[in-house]
Amino acid sequence: MLKTNQLTTPSFLVDLDKFEQNIKETAELCKVNGKELCPMVKTHKSIEVATMQQAHGAASFLVGTLDEAEKLVEHGFKEIVLAYPIAAAENIARVIELAKKAHIIISFDGFEAASQMQDLLAKENLRMDYLIIIDCGLHRFGVKPDKVLEFAQSISNLAALDFKGIATHPGHVYGISCLSEIEKVAQEETDALEIAKNLLSKAGFAVKIVATGSTPTLPFVVQNNTVTTLRPGNYVFYDAIQVALAIVPNERCSLTVLATIIANPSENLFIMDAGSKCFGLDKGAHSASLVNGYGIIKNHPELIVEGLSEEVGKIIATKHTDLKVGDKIEVIPNHACAAANMTNFLIGHRNGVVERMININARGGTDQKVLLKE
Repeated sequence: MLKTNQLTTPSFLVDLDKFEQNIKETAELCKVNGKELCPMVKTHKSIEVATMQQAHGAASFLVGTLDEAEKLVEHGFKEIVLAYPIAAAENIARVIELAKKAHIIISFDGFEAASQMQDLLAKENLRMDYLIIIDCGLHRFGVKPDKVLEFAQSISNLAALDFKGIATHPGHVYGISCLSEIEKVAQEETDALEIAKNLLSKAGFAVKIVATGSTPTLPFVVQNNTVTTLRPGNYVFYDAIQVALAIVPNERCSLTVLATIIANPSENLFIMDAGSKCFGLDKGAHSASLVNGYGIIKNHPELIVEGLSEEVGKIIATKHTDLKVGDKIEVIPNHACAAANMTNFLIGHRNGVVERMININARGGTDQKVLLKE
């Protein structure tokens, strides 16, 4: 019976009890409130995790990359939404191949990408459903709520594209500094969707899907009557940023990186064998630093991960510590989505006893057929 403290380091661990609780809790929250759950796959990039989410009620899946979409379709998933616009013939060709095997919903916020998709779909004699992306305050993708009708009308004559609804992402919630501001962002999120839906509905557009999602705002928007679909991602793991936002306590974070202390160069300085290639360099989002250091070291409040090189991390003791060279520590990443992308597999355990591996098998490297012309 292998225990986690017997593993070599660095290792990526998942506490299965916490992990399963996180998946079940969010699924139940959506079910009770009559919302379709469409989890974001970029968080875990794992077919096994998607299968678990589906078993607990996920009706569809949101993807951040074509690689993720292709892996899901390869494993039999049939309802997939592309979070971002797709442009350029080579990329669109991959989408069209997926659309021949599964129900793929695409997303637009500009005429050019929609027109390119229309041209290639028409050549294949195919049609695809699409969502219009609404900007609710992140100012990344999306049309302004009050401009949605103008945009919808501009692409309504693209015969290969069928309008199904609207979607947004309140990513600017990760740029706030405290819990009290989350509700404000959630209100902006639902206000934007309500304005857009009302304009479209009055003009005769059938808005069947009203989708939004972020882990922090989900508890605030889940009861909104306009929203039909919720698309959180981080909730399966949670992380130090979610802790900083007071969404969950440390104890709910299921993903950790196991590392070993390999040096103690001075009294209050320790070096671990895990660096930016395990954790990334995330300290928040959108120019806001929400955390102190590069992760939370479990059971060691006196320690701060002060800096990261590629393969090692610098830890500072702010007061007396019993830490010594050879000790193993578990670190909750600041951003679990980035950390999970750094490994081929997670090691699932219960109470420190290793139970199984979870493959991270949808994170990239999809084979592409390249036609070489003489």
